[in-house]
Order: sequence, then structure tokens, then C-alpha cells
Amino acid sequence: MKERASRLIQAMNLNEHEAVLGYNPSNMFYLSGYTGEGLVLIAQKVWAIITDFRYTEQAEKQAPAYSVEATSKDRRESAVVAELCRAHHLDTLYYEDDYLTVRGLENLRKNVPGIDWKILAGAPERLRQVKDEDEIACIRKACKITGDAFERMLGNIREGMTEKEIALQLEYDMLTHGADGIAFSTIVAAGANGSLPHAIPGDYRIRKGDMITMDFGAKCGGYCADMTRTIAFGQPSDEMRRVYDTVLEAQKRSQAAVMAGKCCEHIDAIARNYIDQNGYQGRFGHGLGHSLGIDVHESPRLSQNCSDILQVNQLVTVEPGIYLPGIGGVRIENTVVVKEGGCEALTLPTTDLIIL
Repeated sequence: MKERASRLIQAMNLNEHEAVLGYNPSNMFYLSGYTGEGLVLIAQKVWAIITDFRYTEQAEKQAPAYSVEATSKDRRESAVVAELCRAHHLDTLYYEDDYLTVRGLENLRKNVPGIDWKILAGAPERLRQVKDEDEIACIRKACKITGDAFERMLGNIREGMTEKEIALQLEYDMLTHGADGIAFSTIVAAGANGSLPHAIPGDYRIRKGDMITMDFGAKCGGYCADMTRTIAFGQPSDEMRRVYDTVLEAQKRSQAAVMAGKCCEHIDAIARNYIDQNGYQGRFGHGLGHSLGIDVHESPRLSQNCSDILQVNQLVTVEPGIYLPGIGGVRIENTVVVKEGGCEALTLPTTDLIIL
């Protein structure tokens, strides 16, 4: 964690009178290892976590490289920031304009005088895009737990089960097999509900002929997995089988194109064009994928709107889908690590159609 704060200072070329204020919990964790509430202040000569009594002991244990500054009734957060600025001769503070509220910034301006306030402009998030080996190991573990939960779930799905019950079993399995938490709200969509890309599991009961889409992920060491599989409960209709085959081929073609040096929007186009050419134009309405790490949705994104060039050790999902209102849908998703000349899939269960 110490190296990451140093890299941020170097990347921003901060002088001795400048500092970063970080409120975003994901950035705080990345830069310090701390998972509680509060904020971090990072400068050349001071690294501090500012928090209240509930989290001081936790901060000291999780972030030993940082000083821990405790707030109180008579020593509010902005007062601590002002103290640190005076003590270390800071005159410029960079803040996260996509996280700090207008009211919060106004309070800081009022109580921390003599400061030039500048927008941080995503510097920590840019550092987070390329993962180190420890981060990849956490995501690999999370993906293994996720895939294993899916394979065990296949033996437990029964006619009459609800979407909620499947989601609950998937989450219970991950949490009892090594996950620290759930990466995001689990999606289970069966039958006609499959046309909803971000369906909320409900009371719909599984019946023969249904396609069941499961989009879920474990969290390990603070890092997320993300995997989607669509299966058939009994023989699917000819139409849904054709939909599945189309999505699968689009997924394979686009995943094969993921490698360092490739443009994100060009990879998206591979899947999108294939789906359009096979008669489903307009039925794949979201981006092909996204990066992930501490947050399940990070940059860069495999989409029509992202011209970023992929780098070694970035992680992205590859998840085309086709959604037919009133009929159903199919999505297939892998999490992959970008490498030179290709990528490595971390979500290992088969993408071939499974019929229960």
C-alpha cells in the first residue's frame, strides 16, 4: 500500500506544498489498506487517515504506514485538515469532484482557509486500472469461488424453485467457501424475465423450458469477481437455442480479440456486429464489458464509447447478450486478464449450453 501512495505522488508530480484528499472508500482502500469511514490526506511529508473513535484502532492496524488523526466533538474533520495543512505548509489540496459533495466542499473551503482547491481528475482510478500480482491473485481466488458455486448450484436447481432461492443459495455457497463478501447484488432471471439485463431476483418459479441467467460474483481480499452463465432447465425452444448459439459465438470471438494494444471500442464492435448480422440488431443494448477490481465496475470499458487501449494486467469482462422482451434473454460473461497476444479467462465453468 505504501508504494501505491508514492506512485500517486509521482504520477501527479506533487510538490511539497500539495496534497490529495481522498474520500472515496475504494481509493482509500487502494492507497492505504483501510476499509473504514473517513478520508485520507497524502502529501510528500505526511500520510494521514482522518476518522472518528469507531475506526481509529482499525485504521492503525490496517494502515500502519499512515498516522491516524481522530476527530471529536471539538475537533471536526475540517479542523484536522486545517491543522495538517498548517503543520506541513500545504497550500494546495486536490479533491475528488465525483465523490465529495458540494456541501462538503463548501465546508472545507470555509474551515480550511488559504488553500487552492483543485480537482483530482481521476488520478487514483487511473493507477487502479493496471493490477499487480497480489491484486490479480485476489481476483483469481474470487473467480474460483464464484465458478465453484455455479457448478454446485447446477445440482440443486429444481422445478418450482424461485429466482430468489437460487440467488440465496449462490450467495450462501460463496460465503461458506471462502468469500469475504458478495461483489454486487446477484442477478437471477428466468423465463421471460431474462430480457431484463439487470433483473432483480423475484418470486418467479422455475419451469421446464426456461432459460435461467445467473450473474454473480464473490469478493476476496477487497477484490471482485464477475461471471454470468445462462442455462436451460429442460429443452429450450428453437428460438432460444439460436439466441444462445449467437451470444456464445459473439462471446468467443470478442474474447479472442482481447489483448494488450487493442482498442476497447473495436473489441465491442466484434461482438455487436456479429449479433446484428445474425438478426438481433438492437437487442444487445449495453457495452460488451468493463474493468473490475476493488469495484465491480471500473475503467476501461469495452464499449462503443471507449477508445482506450488495453494494457497488460488490466482485467475486463466480456459479456455480450441478447434480450427479447416477453420471451427471454441470454448473457454469457467471463472475467479475463489482459496479456500480450491474448488474455486468460479466470472464470472457468464451461460456456457451452448446459441443459438440466
